[in-house]
Amino acid sequence: MKYRLGILILGLLASWSLASGLHAAQPKRLLLVGQGPDNHPPGTHEYMAGVKRLAELLKSTPGLEVKVVKADDPWTEGPELIAEADGVVLFVSEGAKWVVADPRRHDALAKVAARGGGLSVLHWGMGTRAAEPIGPFVKLFGGCHGGPDRKYQVVETELHPTDHEIAAGLEPFSLREEFYYRLKFVDADSGIEPVAQATIDGVDETVAWAWQRGDGGRSFGFSGLHFDDNWQLPQYPHMLKRAVLWTMKLPLD
Repeated sequence: MKYRLGILILGLLASWSLASGLHAAQPKRLLLVGQGPDNHPPGTHEYMAGVKRLAELLKSTPGLEVKVVKADDPWTEGPELIAEADGVVLFVSEGAKWVVADPRRHDALAKVAARGGGLSVLHWGMGTRAAEPIGPFVKLFGGCHGGPDRKYQVVETELHPTDHEIAAGLEPFSLREEFYYRLKFVDADSGIEPVAQATIDGVDETVAWAWQRGDGGRSFGFSGLHFDDNWQLPQYPHMLKRAVLWTMKLPLD
């Protein structure tokens, strides 16, 4: 009897150990959210092409499962897909407005943030023409290109990486880009850190940032990527891959 009981206990322990090992081995789930073309010329605001390029960069990352989705409205399955993710990247049209337009969508992103998930946003994905979406958006992503006073320019300039770990290995480089600048950020004492700055009208403007949120999660934003051709710059894939991995708390390579 004691022998059988011992065998049963050992079997249960082995099952629990196997289940724990399988649970620990589960990859983190990253959702890359793009959309179809908006009213911009071809070669600009190429959302789906952009998220597919990002997926290609990340596909061989150990411990990461990447899913690309096209989120044209009404995108009824979107909140459920977001809720299942450990991290989300938004590359969509007027994204700050888009996030709050569907309360279920905003709530799903807030739940990702509350459990320490990674949130990243690219170019017009951080945008809103109206001021009202700015507040809810910056509480999740840290920064926003929003309101009637928002600033943007197509410039030929130099991008200056900071000493943030996302920018490790980058040197200043010249490029032509439409940058959003004078961005609206969450509270000044929240820990927002510049990742890259561009010289615009003689001022070094923050165009990429990282934020270690109070909920334990991480957010990143980059206001460039207007021109799809800029993916050909070696610095862009380097920075963006590292940025997404940083938000997901995975090793940077």
